[in-house]
Amino acid sequence: MSLEWFDRVSGELQDHLESICDKYDQIGHISIDRGAKHPRMEFFIETGMDENSREYFCTLFFDPYNEEFYMETFDFDLEQTSRIILSDIEDIVDAVHDTFHDYMNGDETDEIDDEDEYFLVEDEPEEEIFEEIDVDWTTPEVTAYAHEDEVEVTYQFGIVQETGDGVLRRVNRIVAANDDLIEDESHFIFSKEEASTIIAMIASHMDSLKEFDYNDY
Repeated sequence: MSLEWFDRVSGELQDHLESICDKYDQIGHISIDRGAKHPRMEFFIETGMDENSREYFCTLFFDPYNEEFYMETFDFDLEQTSRIILSDIEDIVDAVHDTFHDYMNGDETDEIDDEDEYFLVEDEPEEEIFEEIDVDWTTPEVTAYAHEDEVEVTYQFGIVQETGDGVLRRVNRIVAANDDLIEDESHFIFSKEEASTIIAMIASHMDSLKEFDYNDY
């Protein structure tokens, strides 16, 4: 197991990105976590003065046993995470650079979408707005958590027909003391450009998440 390749790439990567992309040179930043089981580099832009104001657009992992860099993606059809192996520094630079521009283009797309009253009906509650959107549900409800017969949390993935955006539908079902079933449903809509950023942010912070505890209810 060696971190020589990780240290070499992390030392050169920022300079490579700044030299090929003026936009990244202006706003792109990198943080390095060398002490993790799989060391990683996280790429972000700053929207404020503290760490809570960072927006991450890419996470690059290093497998010290196989001495290779990789990025993680999530296959919604197979419902599993897969790795994209990056064999040399040119591949690594290209991957981060492409992800950066996907993120920036996603921001521009979001600004255009925000002007569309299809998504901004101020006088209607969220549930009524969502009912106006036609969604092709491409997966069944998948149980993410269940506790006996009292609590169940499910997710379902779909595609918005009009825009091609992705939708995650979350349903939280709780059986109350009087045996009444309480359902809480929410939806999260995101573009293709946002998906890789969301996946990378979740993957890079999995170790910080707390296990679900039914006693918290």
